[in-house]
Parts: sequence; structure tokens; C-alpha cells
Amino acid sequence: MLRRALLLSALAASLATPTLAQDAAAPAPALPRVQMETSAGRIVIEVETAKAPITAANFLKYVDERRFDGATFYRAMQSGPGTGLVQGGVNNDPERVLPPIAHEPTTQTGLSHLDGAVSMARYAPGTATGDFFVSVGPTLSYDAGRSFSVDPDGFAVFGRVVQGMEVVRAILAAPTSPTEGEGFMRGQMLEPRIVILQAWRE
Repeated sequence: MLRRALLLSALAASLATPTLAQDAAAPAPALPRVQMETSAGRIVIEVETAKAPITAANFLKYVDERRFDGATFYRAMQSGPGTGLVQGGVNNDPERVLPPIAHEPTTQTGLSHLDGAVSMARYAPGTATGDFFVSVGPTLSYDAGRSFSVDPDGFAVFGRVVQGMEVVRAILAAPTSPTEGEGFMRGQMLEPRIVILQAWRE
């Protein structure tokens, strides 16, 4: 009787306790998505809260506090036929901008500037606030630590466009001012701007 009771107890414990295989099979939590309605169409961004937690939390704070509503996509830089980046956000508007955040390089996050990658615009590392860009085609020179990187620290990828890349490509091809913009950005400022009508979490 004692042996039978022990066997039943062990069986009950095995049924109640998940195995390592069951634990490994548990799906990872879904990443948050942001709907961004623009005057050119809708873009949906999946935000990498697991791999780039600081940068992702910053972006989501701008979304949740409605700081992107009424902001714009204001820059389109073509690096080749149909490739380059489009940049948007609060554009240093003092009424919208939040304090800068720590830099999360791609060497730390494992992310990369592939087609549709969403990354933070910045000056020096640690100065990113509420401006971001979307890669059209791979722009791997914006990754950190590559021999051909435009900046050794790279830029912080924190998400990717999962719907609406046709809208992003249309923004890249939109008209720009031949005279607006300083330094290397001269001629890259959209005219007219593409308005971010509203941004919200799904």
C-alpha cells in the first residue's frame, strides 16, 4: 500500500509540474505594435521591447502620451534607386520632446538596419529623444561595429515595419526642397511634410 501511495504521489507531481520541454515550448509574449496613421497612409511598427528595452520604452512613451500626433515625417534621404531612409518624429519641438535616453547599439541588441528597420535618430550617443528613421532597403552602414559603419557606435534599432512599407517607399519618393536643410541634409527635407495624424498601440 505504501509503495502504491508513493507511485500515485509521484504521478500527481509529474502531471502538476511542467517539464523542461513544456517550458521551452511556451511562446514568447507578443511584441507590442504601433499603428501610425499618416497623410500618406498607415504604417504598423512592431516594437522590440525584449531586445532594445530602453529605446523601445522611449518610443512607446511618445506614442502613449500622444506626442507623435501632429508631428511629421520631414526627411527623405535616397542612397540609391529606391533605397535610403525616411525620418520623422518631434523634430526637437520643445512642447513634445522628452529627455534623451541611453544608447543601445546593434552590437548589444543583435538587431540590424535591414529593410523596414526602425531606428533612433541622434547626434552623439545618448542624445536620442523623439526622432526616428525607417530603413528602405538594408542600410547596414548604420549598424555599430562594422568596418564600413558611418559611425562606430551605430544607431539604435528598436523595431521594424510589419505593414505599410509601400507607404514608407512613397515617402522616400516624395518631393523635397532643393534648398532646405543644413550640411549633408540639404535637399533632403520633405516639401510638403508628411503629417503623422495619429499614433497608438494596437
